Amino acid sequence: MKIGLIIVGVIVLLVLVLGGQAIGVRNDLVTQRESIKGAWAQVDNSLQRRADLIPNLVSTVKGFAKQEETVFGQIASARAAMAGARTPQERIAANDQIGSALGRLLVVSENYPQLKSNENFLRLQDELSGTENRIAVERRKYNEVVQKYNTSIALFPANLFAGIFGFSREDAYFKTEPAKRAVPEVKF
Repeated sequence: MKIGLIIVGVIVLLVLVLGGQAIGVRNDLVTQRESIKGAWAQVDNSLQRRADLIPNLVSTVKGFAKQEETVFGQIASARAAMAGARTPQERIAANDQIGSALGRLLVVSENYPQLKSNENFLRLQDELSGTENRIAVERRKYNEVVQKYNTSIALFPANLFAGIFGFSREDAYFKTEPAKRAVPEVKF
């Protein structure tokens, strides 16, 4: 009888320890998943700020560069893609489109010296530059949070409980396109 009670006590103790471990892991993973959502909201907020600045920048440039309609069309379609994006992966792809279109717009601005000296253009360009810096910071934070979460669900024993509780890997990272990794050529 005493041996039976000891065995039952040990089993109950093991169940309590494993249950406590499972609850702790689940709570930690929920916290990390919510951190990913919060970090994404910050990225999304910065991307929206840039998207809101673009019409002002475009209208300023349009006044000086009427013949550059293709660039303006590309910017409009990139903004439309950003507005229509629903998932982080779609927003990341739309963000890349906007970045490319803005790059072309700034190249266009280089061809118009009077534009480069326009006060509104310079102010908007400074705001856009500050926004780009915020976006870079928020992207880095987002990628760090996603990496921490992915590491947590891959480590033992959390990986056992992650599968049971339905946690899966998050693959919506911001990545640099191979073309943008090339070192720019500087000529004097």
